[in-house]
Amino acid sequence: MSTVPSPPTHHRRLRWQALAGFIALSAIVGVVAALAVATRSEAHNALIRPSWAPPGWLYGPTWTALLLLVAVAGWCYWRTDGETRGFALYGVCLLLTLLWTPLFFAGGAHALALADVVVLDFVVPVTMMEFGRRSKLAAWLLVPYLLWLLYSTAVNAAVVWLN
Repeated sequence: MSTVPSPPTHHRRLRWQALAGFIALSAIVGVVAALAVATRSEAHNALIRPSWAPPGWLYGPTWTALLLLVAVAGWCYWRTDGETRGFALYGVCLLLTLLWTPLFFAGGAHALALADVVVLDFVVPVTMMEFGRRSKLAAWLLVPYLLWLLYSTAVNAAVVWLN
């Protein structure tokens, strides 16, 4: 009877260091977003929003939870020895997410922010398909992120239309 040896301690430690790295990367996106929201202009505050737009206080907790799920999804994919293409798509998702908040809140570039989030609406499902080839969990962890992005797209489009 053969037994499978447990991984060496340094492998387990590396696993948790990698998770910390994914969380830190997502936290950077969250910090940039928080700074962009904090520096929003008076013009932004005067925008006409659709009645179904979320209240301002909801963004912080929602994005915190979503970015944590995104970090765990990336880590789950990493644990499968994920391929470069999946990580490239993941990086594009994080970059576009990083850009959206400064464009929308601090820059007042609502149409450009809309273009950014529409691209995200396409890149995230492709990322999910790529992640799903190796980790169904990694793909499913991105579902709430995609749903919020689709909602954000509708809100962003309504802001562009109404203003």
